[in-house]
Amino acid sequence: MTSEVENETETVEEIEKTEIAALEPRMKTVNVAFKVIAKSDVREVTSRRDGQTHRIVDATVGDSSAVVQLPLWNSSIEEVETGKTYFLENGYTGLFRGNLQLKMGRHSELSQADDEIEDVNMDVDMSAKDHREQRSHYYQGRSGQRGGQYGGRSYGRSSSRDRRDRRRRRW
Repeated sequence: MTSEVENETETVEEIEKTEIAALEPRMKTVNVAFKVIAKSDVREVTSRRDGQTHRIVDATVGDSSAVVQLPLWNSSIEEVETGKTYFLENGYTGLFRGNLQLKMGRHSELSQADDEIEDVNMDVDMSAKDHREQRSHYYQGRSGQRGGQYGGRSYGRSSSRDRRDRRRRRW
């Protein structure tokens, strides 16, 4: 009986961990171990959706590769302590004012890590880099760059304007 239980625990697959330096905007299902370096002062914001007031703290977290900002909301502020190592499962990344943040969602699980992180690389700050994409300032039309009826190149299809112009020509 005990051998069956041992076999089941061994078959549980190892969770793939991501280093903080490998984080990019809009990543989903991020599993990362980090050490909490510092926490900012508590600030209050009012939700646009429901009008409730929420408390937020920005925690600077890091591992041996880099550091990043982690916003902590309401009850999670007390759960996280400075100087301790945690493991975030099913987190995600996003941008706030163009800067990368590691975020916790409703399906995320935060637990204390078994292995302590001793050295944190403070030289590489993933939240300091501006990750905004350059937007193109020209009209692409409804069909995008490849063209079609509303903009771009038509690749052989003639538009009604082309037909009209050809019709008016007088040789």
